[in-house]
Amino acid sequence: MLDICCTRRAVHELIEQHGAFIEIHVATPLEVCEARDRKGLYARARQGIIPEFTGISDPYETPQNPELRIDTATMNPMEAAQEIYLYLLREGYIDAGSDYRK
Repeated sequence: MLDICCTRRAVHELIEQHGAFIEIHVATPLEVCEARDRKGLYARARQGIIPEFTGISDPYETPQNPELRIDTATMNPMEAAQEIYLYLLREGYIDAGSDYRK
């Protein structure tokens, strides 16, 4: 099995050749993921029906140094999107004066 840390690093290096790579960790506890699961995928994974399901039968490795970490257990989707937007604005990836609706 390929180490996820090496995979993330390889993707980072591949993308950075063409521009910025921003790793955003959408941090959601497993319990919250399961509570929000309308399709019952986590329940099926726990029953063994879905093999290699991330967080259940397949390990999940939390990113160690993401540029941004969004805790979705404490914010709604609009707040999460705003955090990402503000990060991009602060870091100069987008211009506050631009009209992106064109």
